[in-house]
Amino acid sequence: MDESSVKETTTQSGVDDGRIKDLKAFDDTKAGVKGLVDAGVTSLPKIFIRPPDELVEELNHGHSQAKVPVIDLNGIEIDDQRKSIVDGLRRASEEWGFFQVVNHGIPSSVLDGMIDGTRKFHEQDAELKKEYYSRDRMRKVRFDSNIDLYHSRSVNWRDTLTINLLYYNQIVPDELPEICRSSAMDYINHVTKLAETLFELLSEALGMELDNLRAMECARGRSFVCHYYPACPEPDLTLGVNRHTDPAFLTILLQDHIGGLQFLHDNNWTDVPPIPGGLVVNIADLLQIVSNDKFKSREHRVIANRIGPRISVACFFIGVAVPEKIYGPAKELTSDETPAVYREFTVKEYISGLFSRPIDKSGLDNFKI
Repeated sequence: MDESSVKETTTQSGVDDGRIKDLKAFDDTKAGVKGLVDAGVTSLPKIFIRPPDELVEELNHGHSQAKVPVIDLNGIEIDDQRKSIVDGLRRASEEWGFFQVVNHGIPSSVLDGMIDGTRKFHEQDAELKKEYYSRDRMRKVRFDSNIDLYHSRSVNWRDTLTINLLYYNQIVPDELPEICRSSAMDYINHVTKLAETLFELLSEALGMELDNLRAMECARGRSFVCHYYPACPEPDLTLGVNRHTDPAFLTILLQDHIGGLQFLHDNNWTDVPPIPGGLVVNIADLLQIVSNDKFKSREHRVIANRIGPRISVACFFIGVAVPEKIYGPAKELTSDETPAVYREFTVKEYISGLFSRPIDKSGLDNFKI
């Protein structure tokens, strides 16, 4: 991003000139947050410190000890067990918007390999990573720090390798960094199959035919974000990821043993602790729309931590962006008694809003009727 583009973007967001220079200087290093850690920083640069009003707003939310639902997928081929699984998914999707899945069929070696591959990418020589550094959202594989760097009120303490299959659908091994190529290909294939299974189960949970969400091709467009959160010297002053909802149908998250993910439940921040071999699943904005508000997309965030690095890999299942496909509340879920809450939309239309605002601003309200 050139200097004039940065100035235009940040001016529209109300960012002052001094902050523009600091953001640009950080971006120009192409080394991300890890570059700061490697340089030996012992206190947070100003651009990472959350505004005072945001820190005060924390007092409006408590911290919950509630236990996130865990769904055991073992036995989905057996009628009675499948019914129990579908019922559990329905309750979790309606009341929580978050759940964890175990016995999902992805080998632990594939999960561990993806965590290890992500770590190796981010911890390799900085000059090798710079080859992938870009803010071009159309690039299939890119490395950057903070997708909303020039829009956010404070920079988050994380770096990201993104594998973007929203517009391309497929990727060949040579397009991926060699250091994590094999592990990423294995994980992409396995987690996509899991998503297709989950969409079948969620269709049933909505009272629709099991292939309805699959027929909408909800799992076709995908984006994999491989996050690296270094240990933070002042974690109380910043975040790993600002509060947000996901502009997708469904998110499947692989996280390491450190944890830090929280979601808002009954106005309290609720931890999603790592489960060995488990994967976190959350309902995202587009599925809330298609379900006509039956399923809920919840705000969530990642806190910073003195312990690290934390590794996580989120896969967003976003539907069909090209060629444009029209989505909206499912006809089976609307009637004169329960009219559509949202208007129809395209994925491209929904996603475009993501890049014109901070990630902590949900786009759902823009599509309400």
